[in-house]
Amino acid sequence: MARTIPLSPLARELPALTTIRGVRLGAAEAGIRYRGRTDLVMAEFVEGTSVAGVFTRSKCPGAPVDWCRAALPGGRARALVVNAGNANVFTGRAGVETTQATAAGAARLAQCPAAEVFLASTGVIGEVLPAEKITDALPALHASLSDDGWEAAARGIMTTDTFPKAAVREVALGGTTVRLQGIAKGSGMIAPDMATMLCFVATDAAVPSGTLQTLLSASVDRTFNRTTVDSDTSTSDMVLLFATGQAGNAPVDGPEDEALAPFAEALESLLRDLALLVVRDGEGATKMMEIRVSGAVDDQSAGRVAMAIANSPLVKTAIAGEDANWGRIVMAVGKCGEPANRDTLSVGIGGTWIARDGTVVEGYDETPVVAHMKGQDIEIDVDLGLGNGRNVAWSCDLTHGYIDINGSYRS
Repeated sequence: MARTIPLSPLARELPALTTIRGVRLGAAEAGIRYRGRTDLVMAEFVEGTSVAGVFTRSKCPGAPVDWCRAALPGGRARALVVNAGNANVFTGRAGVETTQATAAGAARLAQCPAAEVFLASTGVIGEVLPAEKITDALPALHASLSDDGWEAAARGIMTTDTFPKAAVREVALGGTTVRLQGIAKGSGMIAPDMATMLCFVATDAAVPSGTLQTLLSASVDRTFNRTTVDSDTSTSDMVLLFATGQAGNAPVDGPEDEALAPFAEALESLLRDLALLVVRDGEGATKMMEIRVSGAVDDQSAGRVAMAIANSPLVKTAIAGEDANWGRIVMAVGKCGEPANRDTLSVGIGGTWIARDGTVVEGYDETPVVAHMKGQDIEIDVDLGLGNGRNVAWSCDLTHGYIDINGSYRS
């Protein structure tokens, strides 16, 4: 039976969802783990749809991740099948056979090669996923697919999520209006690389798979890979981007084509929205943090410093307790192994600089910082004073709610 988890205080309402030409999708209850809720999602794409993907760097990936990696070079997609409740990870030959049976079943319904079916699973690790629960449910699910099934799909991929997550963009591509729409799920086991559980985006733009891949990889690095909930990289993470080409825009020459710039910006903006929704739904989270690091030796170093702060249990618990203990930020900077100098370091919270060049600001008044800490969105600024490198990370606080959720995850 599905457990009831209280709605995150950082939850956001679903935006007004639209349709994407060339995409039909929906959700069904397959009884994989949960009862009384949908747990199986299918999408069907028009013939000729191009695809790009980014996957977890875990050395223990799930069988669906292996399947998608093998299918991706073909550059074409006709169907997507996603299940919640069972990750199909660490299941040996049985896991491989489940992916094969699922892809074959979906391919028959979509009338396409199995290599054009993409798969994703999320949930418990180490339990065999019965293929028949999926293949038995697929025919009725396929018959029910519709172009407005996006909300159902967003809800169907949830596990410990407390709210469904979606984002929409509309932009001009070479004079033609195109749409992008995406859904995501994730709440725990969130950290680079990839820093989400599952994310699926579709656009009606005509963009070849190679160009699509370049744009997706770059955008993921600046969005999902800048977020963390608990520093734990999942075995199942993936972002898939499907382009149906139904908008009829003029052909693009490649990722450097100037006509693609607005599309690339819209894609990154959409992915950032989805990534931050995952952080807002962090297990047990009551506050979200944006950590901005400047003055590093380079952008990469700034990113590592920001993530060290974002992942620090001491920083995260101080935020949860609304304690303006900025010394914990100094600690996180010093421990991460990146170039830093105590005497050039500056720290600020909520727009108030607390320490400058290695010492507390003269006349520092903690009052505005304390007031800021009582809010839901916490801003932390660090200037290392060493160079021009800058980067950002997004994280959430660490509360007893995280323990409650994960201490009984399989129950």
